[in-house]
Amino acid sequence: MNIEISTDRSRLDVAMIHAFLADSYWVPGITRASVVKCIEHSLCFGVYVDGRQIGFARLITDYVRFAHLLDVFVLPEFRGEGIAKLLMNNILSHPELQTVTRYTLHTRDAHGLYAQFGFTAPANPKRQMELLRTNGA
Repeated sequence: MNIEISTDRSRLDVAMIHAFLADSYWVPGITRASVVKCIEHSLCFGVYVDGRQIGFARLITDYVRFAHLLDVFVLPEFRGEGIAKLLMNNILSHPELQTVTRYTLHTRDAHGLYAQFGFTAPANPKRQMELLRTNGA
């Protein structure tokens, strides 16, 4: 199995990404147009096996201090092979992100994966705020 990770947006299989995300628990029903817009405004990582895209992640970042990790997935038939770990290693070692000091993410079920890379619950949750709107994508 030849695994490759790329940030080349032109290689992304938008149809596959949209299909997965639209069926996910975190953005159910997201439109294809919204997925395209998200991709255009993010640093995206595609995971490929023998040229076929089988995983994805994206970061919203200022490339200096902050990055928020979103939409991380590996297709079910490729899970359990260490691909998500390879993807996380690739993201965290990306040359353009070496000055980033704070990464954030939200997850319902992958705490164990992210903990292996140093992610923890927020040290000061009382300092964090969020605004949730119901008119999302």
